Amino acid sequence: MTNMFTRWLLPLALLFWAALPAQAETRDPHKHFFMSHLGDLKEELATARDEGKKGVLVMFEMDECPFCQRMKATVLNQARVQDYFREHFMIFAIDVKGDAPLTDFKGRTSTEKGFALDQRARATPVFVFYDLDGNLVTRFTGATQTVDEFMLLGRYVIEGAHKTTPFNVYKRQGKAP
Repeated sequence: MTNMFTRWLLPLALLFWAALPAQAETRDPHKHFFMSHLGDLKEELATARDEGKKGVLVMFEMDECPFCQRMKATVLNQARVQDYFREHFMIFAIDVKGDAPLTDFKGRTSTEKGFALDQRARATPVFVFYDLDGNLVTRFTGATQTVDEFMLLGRYVIEGAHKTTPFNVYKRQGKAP
């Protein structure tokens, strides 16, 4: 019996185990995706420039938003998403109902809620990319369907495709992440 196990069953078990898809590494998005900020986005732009980032990514969210929670639990918790986006962007979460003081990219004081209204972030989540001068580059409203779609959104901005092509066209062109 032992001979049969080592000869047939053990190799089959190892083959089966090796064929299983590898589990993606997940980490807490509050620690590994979002960066803490002191409410001064103009200052964050200077930091982004100093660190050689492409810009700033803001996720407008609210606590009771199920789509925000889904993004955090299925996309923003992925190590490859976190590493890729943090390499290229300063990333902040802003509460669309928040009363915390905030200085916008132009140096004007407001609140998180006021800034969200100024940026037309009414539904959540809204992902807004800004260039290093604080100008809006592109926005994506809602949750992405997959991790790959979110990665593609990042590449769309980093490669500058947003300057000539709408994201839905870029996505249809088969630009795999």
